[in-house]
Amino acid sequence: MPIRAPHRLTTAALGLLAAPLAHAGPTELRLWHAYRGQEEAALEAAIDAWDAAHPDVVVLSLSIPPDALKTKFEAAAPRGNGPDLLISAHERVGEWVTAGLIAPWPEPEAGLHPATVEALRYDGRLYGLPLASKSLVLFINTALVAEAPADTDALRALRGALPAGVYPLAYQSTDAYFHAPWMHGFGGGVRGPDGFQLDTPENAAALTFARSLVTEGLLPEEPTGALVTQLFNEGLAATVINGPWFLGEIDPSVKFKVAPLPIISGLGRRAAPYLTVEGLLLSAHAGQPALAMELGAHLIRPEVAADRAAIGRQTVATLAAYDDPRLTDDDVIEAFRAQLDATVPMPNVPEMGATWEPSARALRRVMRGGMGPEEALEEAQRELVYFSRPAPPAVDSTPYLLALGAAVLAGLVTLGRQASQRRAELADSLRAFAWVAPAALSMALLVLIPFGVGAAVSLFAHRSGTWTFVGLTHFFDILLARDWPITSNFSFYATLAVTVLWTVSNVCLHVGIGVALAMLLREPWLKLRGMYRVLLILPWAVPNYITALIWKGMFHRQFGAINGVLVALGLEPVSWFSKFSTAFAANLATNTWMGFPFMMVVTLGALQAIPRDLEQAAEVDGANAWQRFRHVTLPLLRPALLPAVVLGSVWTFNMFNIIYLVSGGEPDGGTEILISEAYRWAFSRGNRYGYASAYAVLVFGVLLLYSRATNRILGRGAA
Repeated sequence: MPIRAPHRLTTAALGLLAAPLAHAGPTELRLWHAYRGQEEAALEAAIDAWDAAHPDVVVLSLSIPPDALKTKFEAAAPRGNGPDLLISAHERVGEWVTAGLIAPWPEPEAGLHPATVEALRYDGRLYGLPLASKSLVLFINTALVAEAPADTDALRALRGALPAGVYPLAYQSTDAYFHAPWMHGFGGGVRGPDGFQLDTPENAAALTFARSLVTEGLLPEEPTGALVTQLFNEGLAATVINGPWFLGEIDPSVKFKVAPLPIISGLGRRAAPYLTVEGLLLSAHAGQPALAMELGAHLIRPEVAADRAAIGRQTVATLAAYDDPRLTDDDVIEAFRAQLDATVPMPNVPEMGATWEPSARALRRVMRGGMGPEEALEEAQRELVYFSRPAPPAVDSTPYLLALGAAVLAGLVTLGRQASQRRAELADSLRAFAWVAPAALSMALLVLIPFGVGAAVSLFAHRSGTWTFVGLTHFFDILLARDWPITSNFSFYATLAVTVLWTVSNVCLHVGIGVALAMLLREPWLKLRGMYRVLLILPWAVPNYITALIWKGMFHRQFGAINGVLVALGLEPVSWFSKFSTAFAANLATNTWMGFPFMMVVTLGALQAIPRDLEQAAEVDGANAWQRFRHVTLPLLRPALLPAVVLGSVWTFNMFNIIYLVSGGEPDGGTEILISEAYRWAFSRGNRYGYASAYAVLVFGVLLLYSRATNRILGRGAA
């Protein structure tokens, strides 16, 4: 995270060196942002121009990765270590206002696009200055389509005018963000007069339209972001709905242009995507608020905004900037500017985060034909009501503190008694303790303390940046199934059952395949055994997230290799993620591919210590191959194999990457396991960190019981 080049301090620094007692030094103004590349260069140029007119001020701009900007600001600002100014997406405004992290901004003068200003309002007050915006637009491959389709009827008409195998349209149709333009175009949305409302007739009409795009062959099935890019670059998609980030993914050889999204035929309304505004926000803990606002006024000046648009390729909020000749001749910027007039600012209230998962679930149910639009939206509304419900009531923390104090006191007394009884032993072992101390300290810092903090978080409820002590309420809600039927995919017990099935199935396949291959690879008659061993270890050596993404592509409904083989054999292609059985099988196949090499290597190592004479003696006694394996080889393998099985089962129990990247929990969360479900509660369902921490503590408890049980089994086996 580099700080801006120190040459900007040179003039002021020279003055300080020349007269160190006469000047107090320049005033520092701290600015955080997540810009990279040309966007960052445009911002730096604008700040340089402002610094030149303010020699007594130094702007220290810090570029932070987008994923880390939110957490770093929330951690640093209340402690006085954060920035004076922050450039961030407007969706976080409501949460940060509620948490007291940002301050109001004075009403700007006319000249900014009204939609960008309204996006930064919360409870009627303005909390930032709009700098730029992002939204979806229509990208057109001009080698396939000369003019952008004006409406959806014209879009449908492309199907008969394009070569075979070319789709008129491609976008991530199962993503709620990319579906939003149709939802708004049909007059729907996520907010109703009484709050968030998904099950409206307008939203149902939008889902029906989206489904028709697939059934009529206008849109590929299950399109991912990578697939959309590939289709466009290979000339297999005439148009694509995407955002400004897509510009960097288009192959240089592809000739394209950009246009606003089409009008909904018969309704006369243009498809309206969500608008994301990059606002300049003032920290509530800013040390220089007046200077910060002065810098903001500079950044939205027409000439400065025009530079940011021309250099950084941004859709700026300053309307006068578009009179600059550099922008009037830029068709891409002009298209994004035209789309800006037909956008819907994404709601910046904290409750908005709870709408994404129910909306996406309803969309996927309809797109795969598993449910009608009305039914899917009714189910989504029920989920939304639960995800966005208020935090449980606060409880008195006194009994918990007393219990904690009693437990700590009892532990200290027990420890002191043990130390007193074994004083001589401890004195003799001081040198050994000194050697172990660094490892013990590392374990405490990296494992014990984080676990303790996580367990403590499970006693609190988090809503909109505030924490409420609720004691064991989360555990009671989970274990007593207060909110969902036990058979629901959201139930802890249903997810636990899937997790156990997932673990047992994987471990059985890992051990079965691993042992079989090891038995084969030890045979002296097998040629090139060394090469086979190297090849078979590769699935384990490749990072599992890469393997997961490869297998995800192989299971694609239309373009996957597995369905390609099925079609070649005269069989029907399978929609792998539309049913629990096939989605579970896809996850299982992926993890089996990654897991069997470990068991194979362990077994090969153990086989080296087993004398072949024992098997030969059994053969002389008349034992067949299976009897020799069962009564001679397997008992001798068991001491090495059982610990590997325990370790492999724990790994599989917590195998988050495969579930998240391959099936994504589909269908309808049916293939989620406990660890991925905990992730959903923390980051997809209103940031319910306390509830997710309770899930994590329960996962630890399940694994603790499992480890105790396996230790007893191993102990009996050793005896």
